[in-house]
Amino acid sequence: METFYRGRRYRENPILRRALQETTIDRNKLIQPVFFTEAPGSTEVSSMPGMYRHSVESSLPYLERLLKKGINKIIAFGIPAEKDETGSAAFESDGIIQKALRETKKRFGNDLYLITDVCMCEYTSHGHCGIIRGNNVDNDATLPYLGKIALSHVDAGADMVAPSDMMDGRVGIIRNALDTNGYTGTPILAYSIKFASSFYGPFRDAAGSTPGFGDRKGYQLNPPNSRISLLEAYADMEEGADILMVKPALPYLDILKELRISTKLPLAAYQVSGEYSMIKAAVEKGWLEEKSAVRESLVSIFRAGADLVITYFAEDLDYDQ
Repeated sequence: METFYRGRRYRENPILRRALQETTIDRNKLIQPVFFTEAPGSTEVSSMPGMYRHSVESSLPYLERLLKKGINKIIAFGIPAEKDETGSAAFESDGIIQKALRETKKRFGNDLYLITDVCMCEYTSHGHCGIIRGNNVDNDATLPYLGKIALSHVDAGADMVAPSDMMDGRVGIIRNALDTNGYTGTPILAYSIKFASSFYGPFRDAAGSTPGFGDRKGYQLNPPNSRISLLEAYADMEEGADILMVKPALPYLDILKELRISTKLPLAAYQVSGEYSMIKAAVEKGWLEEKSAVRESLVSIFRAGADLVITYFAEDLDYDQ
């Protein structure tokens, strides 16, 4: 009698199929982005259906709703009332993020874990991620500012900081700023492999961070390059990063997998605004079923090696499937 592999034995019974599932989505591994603004109330982001910019006051019931759904980690982005060439609102003690952190900690204590994006693009009048010299971002002139921003966030209550600027050497500068001020226990989640991607458009709409001139290709990574991108992650490891991140997630699962193989550090991936909005648009057209499409996309990110995923879908994901 001829025999052959019968893999269907693993799949036909739903109880066994679920028991043998290798990759699962755990709400404890998801991080919800939140946009904080000086403007009153909440305003929906036109290019990101279901996502809102929140004032500090209006954010509190939203954050409480997240906690009730089991989402206990957020990454905070600030939208200041005024911008200048040095992004000074990013490190002021009464800046939007600093106020949001203090009020959130006051309301929720340690029940909600607060991660902050450390960058200048939302705060600079030119929309770039650092100090401008001529027509370029001056890497070394930017570094002290990033240290000040990170320290101001932790002073205000941040549990973790996440530098996203892609300046060379910034992880070491931030680690030193935190350590010398007594924050040796504060982790750094480094945007280590952040590509100059086409998938950031809706975020820039939400955060008002579109560059006023040129682009960010001089400091964000070139999408065709995989080997060089890994060097960026290794440099962040050497400088003291605690968690490494790949951004965006879905177009760069191969990079995430390579990084998983080559390091023992925890890894994060960011399912960015363009990924979110594409699924939302396809759902609106009736081309995709939202819950299954979201789950499949997230499973692929975890399967590639992510320990944590930043996703705009964290709040509404159906965890029982």
